[in-house]
Amino acid sequence: MIVSVRNLKKSYRKNEVLKGVNIEIKKPKIVALVGPNGSGKTTLFNCMTNLIAINKGTIELLGKSHTDPSIFTEMAYLQDNRILYGNLTAHDHLKFVCDVQNLPKSKITEVVERVGMVSYLKQRVNSFSLGMKQHLLLALAILNDPKLLLLDEPLNGLDPTSAINMRNILLELAEEGATIIVSSHNLAEIDRLTNNIYFMKDGEVLEESLEDFVAKEYYIQVNDIEKAKQVLSDKELPFSVHDQEAIHFVDTEMEIQTAIATLNEQNITITDIEHERVGAERRYRELFEGTE
Repeated sequence: MIVSVRNLKKSYRKNEVLKGVNIEIKKPKIVALVGPNGSGKTTLFNCMTNLIAINKGTIELLGKSHTDPSIFTEMAYLQDNRILYGNLTAHDHLKFVCDVQNLPKSKITEVVERVGMVSYLKQRVNSFSLGMKQHLLLALAILNDPKLLLLDEPLNGLDPTSAINMRNILLELAEEGATIIVSSHNLAEIDRLTNNIYFMKDGEVLEESLEDFVAKEYYIQVNDIEKAKQVLSDKELPFSVHDQEAIHFVDTEMEIQTAIATLNEQNITITDIEHERVGAERRYRELFEGTE
């Protein structure tokens, strides 16, 4: 068992933040942790890593109790940038972790090149942008080649290029056998990383695969929308009309191909086709509409 969280409860005085959380991860994979601000995502991570005491329940990580400090030789937790020291350089931070975990200094060069922070390795952290700090946090997190990686908002402050690089690194780590639990508000990036999601709501965790929610949304513009509506209705294909200008589909690739073939057969000219992927955002809206 990689992660086992059973009936986890955590309260701050009378405020019960976690109300019996249960999580089981048996095989390496990327899992997303999604929920509104204040839903308990960071509290869950802090409990799992024994940074705060739990009130009730059990937590095992990589077959060991979460209170066993030796788990940090095989796992890592990327927190927010408040853990960084402004007067130290990026190299100082990485060297400290290498010293504590008895890692060879060659790991610093390897990780810095992988993350892409060679140019500011010797700069003090108090001169860093938010994105640079995120790079350093990721470098610190992967320095020990963790089997389990907890990431709290790793995409915060990243420009599009850096976000793509971050995503690629996480996918590479997963291919290498790491289990990654990532908390993020960037639902588009979550869709690119995984279909396995834990939605946090009302102090509990709802585990879901988004396979049933992942689709492409199509908008087909034609030269004769009234005729198009009639022939698609005759074929009993599911569609709607978007802004009286386009045929709107949320369906499988096969059905959209059938629709296109039908329109062509009836000499209806298709002037444009747009599509977008929908997944985590749709399910998020269903679960949390009006709760924030």
